[in-house]
Amino acid sequence: MAATPQNPAVAQKPAAATPRRKVSRHRGEGQWAVGHLTPLNGAEQFKKDDDGLNVRTRIETVYSKRGFASIDPNDLRGRFRWWGLYTQRRPGIDGGRTGLLEPEELEDEYFMMRVRVTGGRLSTEQLRVIGEVAETYARGTADITDRQNIQFHWVRIEDVPAIWERLESVGLSTTEACGDCPRGMLGSPVAGVAADEIIDGTAALDEIVRRYIGDPRFSNLPRKYKTAVSGSPLLDVAHEINDISFVGVVHPEHGPGFDLWVGGGLSTNPKFGVRLGAWVPEADVPDVWEAVTSVFRDYGYRRLRNRARLKFLIADWGAEKFRQVVEDEYLGRKLTDGPAVEMPAQRWRDHIGVHRQKDGRFYVGFAPRVGRMDGSLLTKVAELAENHGSGRVSTTVEQKMIILDVPQDRVDSLVDGLEALDLRVTPSPFRRGTMACTGIEFCKLAIVETKERGSDLIDELERRLPDFDEPLTININGCPNACARIQTADIGLKGQLITDADGNQVGGYQVHLGGALGLEPSFGRKVRGLKVTSDELPDYIERVVKRFQAEREDGERFAAWVGRAADEALS
Repeated sequence: MAATPQNPAVAQKPAAATPRRKVSRHRGEGQWAVGHLTPLNGAEQFKKDDDGLNVRTRIETVYSKRGFASIDPNDLRGRFRWWGLYTQRRPGIDGGRTGLLEPEELEDEYFMMRVRVTGGRLSTEQLRVIGEVAETYARGTADITDRQNIQFHWVRIEDVPAIWERLESVGLSTTEACGDCPRGMLGSPVAGVAADEIIDGTAALDEIVRRYIGDPRFSNLPRKYKTAVSGSPLLDVAHEINDISFVGVVHPEHGPGFDLWVGGGLSTNPKFGVRLGAWVPEADVPDVWEAVTSVFRDYGYRRLRNRARLKFLIADWGAEKFRQVVEDEYLGRKLTDGPAVEMPAQRWRDHIGVHRQKDGRFYVGFAPRVGRMDGSLLTKVAELAENHGSGRVSTTVEQKMIILDVPQDRVDSLVDGLEALDLRVTPSPFRRGTMACTGIEFCKLAIVETKERGSDLIDELERRLPDFDEPLTININGCPNACARIQTADIGLKGQLITDADGNQVGGYQVHLGGALGLEPSFGRKVRGLKVTSDELPDYIERVVKRFQAEREDGERFAAWVGRAADEALS
């Protein structure tokens, strides 16, 4: 019998599985597979009490009719996430009170709603509906996240069923967009069209979603679980920091397939994923995903929430043991050994600009400001895509967008149309490389503002450094949780309160420098005592960029320069 939140027995295993282990009486790490079945914290208890997937019925039949005050707290702050819903921050609460107030004091009676966009793929019909929902129910908000999803804000509980109806009418969903479950899944935004693609992961990704999203066997994992599948040689899904990633690679005997990575993640204890050394053919990707995810479900640490991600199990077990458990206890066969992926030398992996497709048409990638869009703008993008392409668009893991299938004689017209909307096809490095999380405007965890700060920073740096033309990533986060991937940016900015020169407590950032993914991946370096107020941010970045320009060696990347620079040069 398969494991469920109500029956957390060891998951279904092949006949050759190892014998049942003796149930241990001590609490341990809360691992189901070794008999630790008693919930050890509040989150594990509410998941055992009722599957998060079941809350939809209560939203439709009770809460949307009786209003916000009728919502059970364990649904509101727990199970709602399984349907993409978080309460948003009450306006007017400053960052200094973020860690002092109880949830009911911080939260507003409105919701953020996250829409799953598998692999970033959208039709223009879907994009129009997203725009219409934003305008009708979300005060126009529709941000692109760095996980290729779309987020609404200002959503009322009374409107949630109507929003679901509109989204689902065009094949979109909020199912398991948040929560301790398989969240939105990343894929190459140019899958199936890029001329340099190793393998198209679309079918495998769609099959994972078809089989497992909404399946109670996987709706109670120890913590969030992030998936990526890409056959692009640009490694365009940040595979190093997902719980499970399938990365395109060519096996010398078997041909194109996927290299399997597990255990990546950031937040306050960042870890890069590790290779299992296994080559996975396209047809086997869903089965391997199920096996790896089952190991996490059954052996993952459920005692402490801050140690419940897969990365901690991988760190303790190592790749060899983890692969053995996957093969022997869940998959029932050995995986094929395979080669490692080749890391691209190219710094930009976002597909911005005009690029020829394998069919002779073109795709056009463009940069909004830090992922900030609105319903009206998305509708205009849909119109441009319909008039210039085949009706297909995609989102990227850098909060950018792409219009696909553009005939050569329509490229210039499309570029002109996008630029007229302030959607840059040839952006400055600052527009192209700056990302920001939701920030204090809506997020209950945030300490400082991010979106507006990032947008203003782009303008200021473009004015001050008009000739700078090197790849540079600036990631801005409103709290320590790294939703904007601050540890892997050239310049990562972690929001916190700091004391300014006059002794006042103001919003600012701890600075991380020299992070990188891809070629020579590294986490950013923290210079002792280096903190910058929000007002000082443009001055600081201008100063450090100019020092980089003055001191760099030929062809040297910013991250490499940071690695050898003296603290004085970075302050």
